[in-house]
Amino acid sequence: MNPLFARFFRSVYRKEPISGFILILGATDALVGGLGGRWSLLSIGLFIAFLGIVMRWRQGEKKSREIATEPVRYFLPPSSSRQPLPLLTSNKRRK
Repeated sequence: MNPLFARFFRSVYRKEPISGFILILGATDALVGGLGGRWSLLSIGLFIAFLGIVMRWRQGEKKSREIATEPVRYFLPPSSSRQPLPLLTSNKRRK
């Protein structure tokens, strides 16, 4: 397989594995149907590829909405009212 195709398939699959699999499956069916002259396989492949594109678009839209509506969470308190802990020194330095 051409390295360019392998890189393309990896980039499509890694972003969203389920929609990427459906998109690659549909494109493969469409390619086999178009080259083999089987119009039914071509049309089913195009429909499945279109379904994969729509799924990917919807998943990306949902992620952008979640990022925009997610509130900011702070994990550390704003300030501490306690005194800082003393520095630790080794026994060699004490003597």
